[in-house]
Amino acid sequence: MIRHLVSAIWCAAMAGPVSAAAPPNVVIILADDLGFSDIGCYGGEIATPNLDALAAGGLKFSQFYNAARCCPTRAALLTGLHPHQAGIGHMTVEPRGKPDPSRPPAYRGILNPQTPTFAETLRPAGYSTLIAGKWHLGQADRSQWPLQRGFDRFYGCLSGATLYFKPAAPRGVMLGNEPDTQLDSTTDRAYYTTDAFTDHAIRFVAETTGPFVLYLAYTAPHWPIQAHEEDIARYRGKFREGWDVLRERRYRRQQELGLIKPGWPLSPRDPDVPAWDSLTPEQQDESDLRMAVYAAMVDRMDANIGNLVNHLRETGRLDNTLIMFFSDNGACAELGVLGRHEVRDPAKRNAEMHVSYGTAWANLSSTPFRLYKRFAHEGGTASPFIVHWPAGIAAREGWVDSPAQVIDLVPTMLELAGVAPPPSAPPLEGVSLAPVFAGQALVRTKPIFMEHENHAFIRDGDWKLVGRGVAPRAGPRVGRWELYNLADDRTELRDLAASEPVKAAELSARWHDWAKRSGVFPKP
Repeated sequence: MIRHLVSAIWCAAMAGPVSAAAPPNVVIILADDLGFSDIGCYGGEIATPNLDALAAGGLKFSQFYNAARCCPTRAALLTGLHPHQAGIGHMTVEPRGKPDPSRPPAYRGILNPQTPTFAETLRPAGYSTLIAGKWHLGQADRSQWPLQRGFDRFYGCLSGATLYFKPAAPRGVMLGNEPDTQLDSTTDRAYYTTDAFTDHAIRFVAETTGPFVLYLAYTAPHWPIQAHEEDIARYRGKFREGWDVLRERRYRRQQELGLIKPGWPLSPRDPDVPAWDSLTPEQQDESDLRMAVYAAMVDRMDANIGNLVNHLRETGRLDNTLIMFFSDNGACAELGVLGRHEVRDPAKRNAEMHVSYGTAWANLSSTPFRLYKRFAHEGGTASPFIVHWPAGIAAREGWVDSPAQVIDLVPTMLELAGVAPPPSAPPLEGVSLAPVFAGQALVRTKPIFMEHENHAFIRDGDWKLVGRGVAPRAGPRVGRWELYNLADDRTELRDLAASEPVKAAELSARWHDWAKRSGVFPKP
C-alpha cells in the first residue's frame, strides 16, 4: 500500500524532488572485484540468496557502469564526480607513500579536499554517516581519512587490500582514527574482515537515531582469496567441469533470465587461457580449489548482507531504507593466468597477500563479456546493480535497461533526502535515478564517459566508442577506437569503426572534449 502511494506521489510531482513520507535511510553495499555474472540473479552458480531476494523485491539493472578500478569508482561514488575531478584519475598513493603536489590535480592520488563527499553533504542535514570496510581514498595523512571526510563512525581498512584473517600494518584495520590491534572476532569463527565489517556496521546502525547513510565497502572477493574452511568445503568440486562448460552454462542462464539477448554471442575464451581439457588432473583440482575459495568469499559476503537486512527488518527500519548494491569494477584477471601462490595449505594461503584465482576464472566471472578490471570494455566496467526500497520502489519482475553509472548515486541520494549540494561544490556529473524508482524513463542529456589507465569509452544511447590504450599522455590515438552498437552487440564482437567512420569521429571528438574538461589531460 505504501509503495503504491509513494509511486502515485512521484508521478504527480515529476517536476520536483522525489520524497517519501520521511527521508530514507541509505545503505550502499560495494563488492570488490566481483564479476558481472558471479551472483545468482545475474547468472552465476554461487549461492547468493540474500542478494537475489533484494533483487526480486526491488530493481535489478542490466546496464550499470562503474569506473573500472577500485579507487576511481570509490572517488566517483563518494563525490558524484568523475574520478579525475575528484583527484583519483589513476590510483591512490600507496599506504606509506606521499602525494606529489607537482602532479596535475587529477592524478595526485588522494580525494580532492575541495570536493565534498556525500557524507559531508548529508551530515549537516541530520543524517548519521557511517562507513565500514575499505576506504582506499588516501592514507598517508589523517586529513584524508573517513572521519575527516564527513563520516561519524568508521571501522575498516584505509588501504586497497588486506589479509582477511590477520590484517596488519600498513594494511591493517582501523576503528575510528585508531588501529584495531586486538582483532576480536565478532562471530563464533576466527576473525574475518567480511564478518567484522558487517557486524560493526550493524552496531553503528543500531546506535543511531534518525536517518542514516551506511557505506558498507567489502574487500571481498578482491585478492588475496581467503575464506573460512567450512565455506570452502561446500564449494569444493563444484567447479571441476571447468571454465569452458561453466561459461556456456552461465551464458544460457543469463539468456533465460532475460539479461542477455539471444543475438549477443558469448565472447570467445580469452586467448591467454588454456582449454580446461588441456590441463592435467592436478591443475584441474587446484583450479577447482581456487574457484571454491573465491566462491566461498562471495557466499560469506552474501550471508553477511543477509545479517544486515535482518537487523533492519527486526528493528522496523527496512521499509524506509534504500539499499543499493554493485561492484567497483569487473572481474580481476591479475596475478597469473591460473592464479598465483600456494592455495592448498590453508596456513600459507591465509598468510599470503597476493594469492589469486587467475585470469582463467576471471574470464568466467566476466561472462558473457571480454576483458576485465582496468579496461573500458563491458567486462571491465559493467556491474550488477540492485536497488531495494520497500517504501519507495515497487518490485519489478524484469530488468531496468536504462544505462546508469556510479556518478548517478550522489544526485539520487541528495534528491531523495531533499538536500542540495553545497553552493561551493563542483556541479554533479550524474543524474538522479529517482524517476526509474518510480517506474519512469531515465532522461540523460549527456553521454556516459570513462577513462582509466589510457583505456576509455563514451556511450551515447546504444552507441559505444571504446578502446585500449587510446588515451596516452600525448593525446587520443583515434586509430585504436572500436565502435559498437550495444543494442545489437553488447558483447562487443562486431567493430563498426570502419563502416561507421562519421559516428566514430563524432564520438571521439566528444570524448576528447570531456577528457579535457574533466582533467584526463594533461597526464603526468
